[in-house]
Amino acid sequence: MQRNTWCYSRDWRRDGRRRRHASPDRQRPRPNRATPSSFSQQHRSAGTSQTEQLSMPLASTNPSQSSAVPDLPGFYFDPEKNRYFRLLPGHNNCNPLTREKILQKEQESQRVLLLREEDNLRKNSARTGLNCTLLLQKRQFGVIPETTYCRLIHEVKVCGMRRHKLDVQSSDSNNPNTDNFKLIVADSACERVFTVNDVEHSGCKYGIMNFRGCTGGSLSVEMCDNLYFTNRKVNSICWASVTHPDSHVLLCLVGIADTPGCVSLLPASLFSNSNPDQPGMLCSFKISTAWSCAWCLNPQADKNFSTGLSRRVIVTDAVTGRRQTYGISSDVLAQQFTLRAPVLYNGCRSGEIFSIDLRQRTRRGQSWKGVRFYQDSAITSVRILQDENYLVAADMLGKIRLWDIRMAKSVRQYVGHHNEHAYLPLHLNEQEGLLLAVGQDCYTRLWSLADGHLLRTIPSPHPASKDSLPSVVFSSQLGGKSGLPGLLMAVSQDLYYYSYNSDYQE
Repeated sequence: MQRNTWCYSRDWRRDGRRRRHASPDRQRPRPNRATPSSFSQQHRSAGTSQTEQLSMPLASTNPSQSSAVPDLPGFYFDPEKNRYFRLLPGHNNCNPLTREKILQKEQESQRVLLLREEDNLRKNSARTGLNCTLLLQKRQFGVIPETTYCRLIHEVKVCGMRRHKLDVQSSDSNNPNTDNFKLIVADSACERVFTVNDVEHSGCKYGIMNFRGCTGGSLSVEMCDNLYFTNRKVNSICWASVTHPDSHVLLCLVGIADTPGCVSLLPASLFSNSNPDQPGMLCSFKISTAWSCAWCLNPQADKNFSTGLSRRVIVTDAVTGRRQTYGISSDVLAQQFTLRAPVLYNGCRSGEIFSIDLRQRTRRGQSWKGVRFYQDSAITSVRILQDENYLVAADMLGKIRLWDIRMAKSVRQYVGHHNEHAYLPLHLNEQEGLLLAVGQDCYTRLWSLADGHLLRTIPSPHPASKDSLPSVVFSSQLGGKSGLPGLLMAVSQDLYYYSYNSDYQE
């Protein structure tokens, strides 16, 4: 009996071999795509439960239910087509199906959906049951104090901001802006904004935009006449008060090829031909590869600025050129001076945050570092609160923390920020009790500074990419004393204004 069985199987193999050699044209190529039903038929021998599990997605074509579809190694399930597709290696430029491109497609769909919701629907408050009418009643009845009322009103207004595109006026109307915005930094009065644009071939150009709030409730923007070009990369910017508040701009330029890096102190009047005043002090300091810079406003260290470099900090007197160098063990990526005392806070690539008191004379064998505390990754931004007892720091793991400087202890964390390796700044508006940050995913997030509550997530008006990260400015008076409250966003080649007022006139 066993012999007959063996002969039967041998004859069956020979017969199958004859059929394969006799009809090679009928051989079907291996398919590059498959449906959940085809996979269930192939794995029918594995049991009924597995077949039912793989066949479930066929009952619904709703993309929101794609999470119930099993993850098959080497395949990607498209919920719109209700089908599996084979994933190929990502090094092939002609391959439309890589995990990176699939993720980008999903993120882009989510961004477009959020933009439609913002354009079509009125945004709800981030806190349940919070609106202007209810807050006014609680204030009249004495339930909440005045400071809390003002803070919560700002939160309601922030959640209702609407997007408007601004037209930038220029004396050269025949040459519109065709270069992408890289960075915008406002002065203390929010009347002027220093802009840096990437040039198509290499380098960048920079200039100043003037903002003015009009009587009709609109915001006008005018670009200054003179724009300056450089083939070097701009690493850091801050406004400097040399002859009067915000009279100059401090610029850190990275060297390229045979052109060395430097730190330039440029008068703001240099960017306008219509200004009758002569340009002020124009200086260039031979400080190469500066990652960060900060200007000191304390009278005890008047006209001093700092630069953070690789493994050292340099404090320079802008008038005399005298320098003080502090050697450290890491790169300094973020800096800010306190106002009440000439104390400089530094954030390093190692995650360390430390202070330097410029009044203290360093002696050999003694440490000149003051307060020291650490985060888990490289520090990208530090911001000091007005009472100078608290500091907000962000790192390259996307963590934003509020530190009590007196105890060197983290007291609050702001959740939701996205960052992996980018140099992204923080924006602090303590008057309105708001903290802002643009993530590497191109979303702008706003938190309540008081309790860390995420108030709003604003998607970018343009498709997300590493070359089109939004740069923002937030103020209650954009355009000066008669200005308007809201958010200014520069992304790609466009400028947007998110207005508090629902009846904003463009």
